[in-house]
Amino acid sequence: MVLVTSVRDYINRMLQDISGMKVLILDSETVSNVSIVYSQSELLQKEVFLVEMIDSISVSKESMSHLKAVYFIRPTSENIQKLRYQLANPRFGEYHLFFSNLLKDTQIHILADSDEQEVVQQVQEYYADFVAGDPYHFTLNMASNHLYMIPAVVDPAGLQRFSDRVVDGIAAVFLALKRRPVIRYQRTSDTAKRIAQESAKLMYQQESALFDFRRTESSPLLLVIDRRDDPVTPLLNQWTYQAMVHELIGLQDNKVDLKAIGSLPKDQQVEVVLSSEQDAFFKSNMYENFGDIGMNIKRMVDDFQQVAKSNQNIQTVEDMARFVDNYPEYKKMQGNVSKHVTLVTEMSKLVEARKLMMVSQTEQDLACNGGQGAAYEAVTDLLSNESVSDIDRLRLVMLYALRYEKENPVQLMQLFNKLASRSPKYKPGLVQFLLKQAGVEKRTGDLFGNRDLLNIARNMARGLKGVENVYTQHQPLLFQTMESITRGRLRDVDYPFVGDHYQQGRPQEVVIFMVGGTTYEESRSVALQNATNSGIRFILGGTAVLNSKRFLKDLEEAQRISRSGSHMV
Repeated sequence: MVLVTSVRDYINRMLQDISGMKVLILDSETVSNVSIVYSQSELLQKEVFLVEMIDSISVSKESMSHLKAVYFIRPTSENIQKLRYQLANPRFGEYHLFFSNLLKDTQIHILADSDEQEVVQQVQEYYADFVAGDPYHFTLNMASNHLYMIPAVVDPAGLQRFSDRVVDGIAAVFLALKRRPVIRYQRTSDTAKRIAQESAKLMYQQESALFDFRRTESSPLLLVIDRRDDPVTPLLNQWTYQAMVHELIGLQDNKVDLKAIGSLPKDQQVEVVLSSEQDAFFKSNMYENFGDIGMNIKRMVDDFQQVAKSNQNIQTVEDMARFVDNYPEYKKMQGNVSKHVTLVTEMSKLVEARKLMMVSQTEQDLACNGGQGAAYEAVTDLLSNESVSDIDRLRLVMLYALRYEKENPVQLMQLFNKLASRSPKYKPGLVQFLLKQAGVEKRTGDLFGNRDLLNIARNMARGLKGVENVYTQHQPLLFQTMESITRGRLRDVDYPFVGDHYQQGRPQEVVIFMVGGTTYEESRSVALQNATNSGIRFILGGTAVLNSKRFLKDLEEAQRISRSGSHMV
């Protein structure tokens, strides 16, 4: 709840202290921060009659002096310039300026100089510079997410902008939590090290007074890690509800665009909300696996049919009055049933068309079980299968290459060649680029559980016990990382501290930030870990929320830039 509540509190404070009719003005980033935690009807209750983007406000000339303008924008130089222009020609009666992060002194002076007509009533910093999608999961929705894979020499300015945005986001999270953390980072990642060091510099030097909150018994921990330490998780097919929707259809800021499904009738091609805050069925089923979802939806449909039947039986005036009173609830229930039935039906069609159960079984074997010879045969067979899509072929070869990179170079080469002939649009070079970025030489963690005795024993025990569900046996590397933190066994040599701020005792609050993006499988791991009441609350954040399509797109973009960059350097 913690981050969602923080952002909601900021927006409440912003809107309820300003009486009268308001227009809320957002930018391309804060629109996500607000819409994910606050509905249109809630804004109306706060007398917000218009929501506009700062870009379109700049273009319009129409005067609306009866409205009070409430700006909630990032403190970027572009936004300050737009505001400067808008304050020079004010269209609204009052201007209330709220920024989602720290303002520089120079920016405050620019705003003061621009306010010649004295329409600005207040300027505040409200630290909601992140998208709080779930109670323990946030993202920065960075379009330039691929930059974490680019060597600094290729695009130093781009990497600096990338780092600055991440440091801003992390700072906002800790200002919202009112904490200053001890900071650690993954030793093998230059990007993680840079972000950790710049975050420490901001919190302990540049803005030390702002972060000087009341001391708690133990400082929280910020751990900055790199997506490339676990390239397997974003490549796998998913079989739990939230993760599966994102993998097969796409989930952006808790919204699913059903237009992406071409086979639906026109009236169903809408955008639907999938939020644990607003949808009780989703909240209780978001981490359940696909088989159970089908059963639970059937139960929900049966309940709805009972309600619909009782609504048909209207005989007296009292019945009619009761029907009218309950109608909004009935319509909401109808919409919910229709939404979940549509999603599950469409996902079932995709699973069947792409033969995903067959593909996924091999994926899970590659991720969790040994046996190189059998794996090679299984992948070869699937590459030859006409029903298997190009993207699924590519993912299988990538998973095989990550697992058996060093074991049989000849067979690996044969798979590269087969992939190139079956799916020509995927050059085999992309698999090699992945190995260069996230191969065994680059990784810190024990990704396949074959280095550490404890993991080997755990894998054997899992093999002996049998797996409850063959499709969800994989656990992300993040699960091991959280376990190490809980037991006080996160090695300093692999995850060094920044500066001379060390952890005294076990932290009670841990923010793990993943440069390169998180997955819904990992946010599920965090939610399940928090439910064990281990005495530590984990929060997961990242630069984007990935599915396999986005992970591969970032990889292709990084490969393209690295190629052109290598000619320049």
